[in-house]
Amino acid sequence: MDVAWARLIADVQGSGRQAVLAVTGGGTAAIAELLRVPGGSRLLLEAIVPYDPRSLAEFLGQAPEQACSAETAVAMAERARGRAAAIARPEAVPIGLGATASLVSDRPKQGDHRCHIAVAMDAGTELTSIVLDKGRRDRPAEEDLVARAIVLCLAQGCGVAAPPLETVLAAGDRCTRRSLPSSSPIDRLLSGALARVTVCPDGQLAASAPTPSAVLPGSFNPRHAGHVGLARTASQILGTPVHFELSVLNVDKPALTAREVRRRLAQFAWQATVELTRAPTFLEKSRLFQDVTFVIGADTAERLVAARYYGDSETRMHAALQEMAERGAHFLVAVRRDEAGRVRSLADGVVPARFAGLFTEIPESRFRFDVSSTELRADSGQEATG
Repeated sequence: MDVAWARLIADVQGSGRQAVLAVTGGGTAAIAELLRVPGGSRLLLEAIVPYDPRSLAEFLGQAPEQACSAETAVAMAERARGRAAAIARPEAVPIGLGATASLVSDRPKQGDHRCHIAVAMDAGTELTSIVLDKGRRDRPAEEDLVARAIVLCLAQGCGVAAPPLETVLAAGDRCTRRSLPSSSPIDRLLSGALARVTVCPDGQLAASAPTPSAVLPGSFNPRHAGHVGLARTASQILGTPVHFELSVLNVDKPALTAREVRRRLAQFAWQATVELTRAPTFLEKSRLFQDVTFVIGADTAERLVAARYYGDSETRMHAALQEMAERGAHFLVAVRRDEAGRVRSLADGVVPARFAGLFTEIPESRFRFDVSSTELRADSGQEATG
């Protein structure tokens, strides 16, 4: 390996970024190049080659209109970045790279020989499209060019000074570059463009999924066995799946960052569906999820019927409860121990008689869990971030 090339890869490895690569159609040698230089584990989290159309469709969550297109490369990069954010070290900057190519084959091709390389970062996506001088190279030479272009694009995305792409191109090749704003549903939700995103167990994101019948809200910092057990018990009682719900906004804390959101979502990977929202209060949640049962602890139920959480106004509290009732909200309440060590039940809250029908208590014999996320953070020395 050329000394300058090896030094470039070493610089990328030491950039503080961690990446997931998704490559299809050609250029897979880039993965090997990144690992030939010692230190690859500092950079590369995962490399995926969804080569078969069915594999690519599963990776993206749907079949692309065209396997080799700029749109597909961008979708692959954003999917890879989401994966990187979920598994990267807390101090690392996650990056996703998607590359798709159409190169020399054993069958003649009518279209251009080309590749599209997208690098997705927090600020957006850098897209590079290359059209090769058709007939100039054989398959190994085209593979080598695309692999080197992938490494150069990754280096630039990692903030490393890299040779321009023109150094690997010939006179008949054409290259264009574009900077794109992020189109990730999570980023759009954080910006306020979306009110809700459904995160499936496999990581697929949906902006308009059907409304669930039951939701268990929480901060999940961290998620613990109590959350899992309560969701399971509630599902058995209600006879319907229970989705978890995480609001990126908090009444009295800063909004969650994209990185923090993805860290918390990673706890549910391949296990549960999460509704990501911008609804910090139950009144706002009821507007977003109509005819839904909210699964909550007794301490939360107490706050729902306490005037002090409505500016010391019983009128405002009654108005909020009335609106929630009109929107079909119901609350399934679990017994739990509060921070003072007292066991709290629905009976500890003074529920206005006219709203008693909104609340149903889970018998203590069916469920009670006494450890909170706050206690788990304290035990681990982790700071609260919302």
